[in-house]
Amino acid sequence: MVERPRRGRPPASDQQRQQQRLDISRHAVALFRQHGVAATSGEQIARAAGISERTLWRCFRTKEACVEPLLAKSIDAFQEVLRTWPRELELAEHLRESYTPVIDSGDEIEAVLAVIRMTHDEPALRAVYLVLRERAEPAFAEVLADRMGLPADSLEVRMQAAATSAALRESTDHLVATATADGVPEEVLQKHREHVADALRRLTHPPAL
Repeated sequence: MVERPRRGRPPASDQQRQQQRLDISRHAVALFRQHGVAATSGEQIARAAGISERTLWRCFRTKEACVEPLLAKSIDAFQEVLRTWPRELELAEHLRESYTPVIDSGDEIEAVLAVIRMTHDEPALRAVYLVLRERAEPAFAEVLADRMGLPADSLEVRMQAAATSAALRESTDHLVATATADGVPEEVLQKHREHVADALRRLTHPPAL
């Protein structure tokens, strides 16, 4: 049997789909910042991203969910630090040396922090943010379990992962509150690293009662 050539566009790769989602996210956040979430429609987001509404809704279930890829950059940055945590270093020390709130620096960090800032006033965006952080906890637990010598699904590890996620969320919220309209100065980022490192040091080395 002669194989017929395939018609139409070839299927997108996972990397292409992820890039498309990120591009949509950037346009959605720009519109949310300019007009507000309520005043921004899916049609506007699709038009700004140069795609059809049908494609938009294939990528995201709601317009608020469009912020997921940018918000995930903050969580991914911390996961990357955990994955590269040298065994000879305390986690707090490693964070001071290696952690940045967003993997890609420059304009990306401004967009990510802008989304997090909007989550304080937009319940639907806050829900997306909190769900993403909750989904990240198993990844935190895997690394912590290895260091603690316990199963990743043990109560001790899951509580440590949840506490780590909460400490990171509160520290990031503080960074958002202290960032200026001109951006995030290096000294502010350094203080953020110190806040995260100190919080996790207290979690892993609680004071004696």
